[in-house]
Amino acid sequence: MLQRLKQHQFLFGELVKRDFAKKYKRTILGMAWSILSPLMNLLIMWLVFSNLFGNNVNHYVIYLFAGQLVFSYFTDATNLGMTSLVGNAGIFTKVNIPKYLFLFSQNVSSLINFGLTLLIFFAFTAFDGIPFTWKFFLLVYPVVCMIVFNLGVGLILSALFVFFRDMQYLWGILTQLLMWLSAIFYTIDVYSETAQLLFLANPIYLYIRYFRKIVIDGAIPSLGFHLLAAAYALGAFAVGAYMYKKYNHEFLYYV
Repeated sequence: MLQRLKQHQFLFGELVKRDFAKKYKRTILGMAWSILSPLMNLLIMWLVFSNLFGNNVNHYVIYLFAGQLVFSYFTDATNLGMTSLVGNAGIFTKVNIPKYLFLFSQNVSSLINFGLTLLIFFAFTAFDGIPFTWKFFLLVYPVVCMIVFNLGVGLILSALFVFFRDMQYLWGILTQLLMWLSAIFYTIDVYSETAQLLFLANPIYLYIRYFRKIVIDGAIPSLGFHLLAAAYALGAFAVGAYMYKKYNHEFLYYV
């Protein structure tokens, strides 16, 4: 896969430029929406939930921002990735190129938006009086896991979307369910230890929890936590890669 990416490096670069430009085409604020959109969502969630949960959570704005940051990156990457095959059918049905290039280029666009928002997140942490320590560099680990996980989920969704167009509506419902199960605006401390462990079955919550442990708690997650984060990422990517390999030729007949 890496060899083929290198072979089509120029095409991949052009796809990334196209996807990023298309996202903000004919908008007045352009790239500024990458920063304004998450900030406005954060403001709305803070106004709605701060009185309910804010008094019981230290650095509630950062707590909320960490959850929204990870979840927004996940939904943006997977929603864009889901339509990557169908949206580029006019290209790969005429030219023999790796079909995953389209998904990867969409994910780069989402990653750029995530990176910009992450800078704002660090600015908020400094403003909230949270000191920057060497542990912050460990955030590279969940970011890499999220990239691989999002690619894997995107591969699965884009393959399914070719055969079942209902996936876009089902995925919308599932992401809403994931949002409520990811403890973005509430704390799970009120639940029993068994229930808290069940939250770790949700990969999105796991990555959110990693961010909060490092930034807010100043603690390094356990080895088991690291292994589980990697297992979710590699598992999703393995399933997605298998589906692309198995249905590679069938995509041409269904798009």
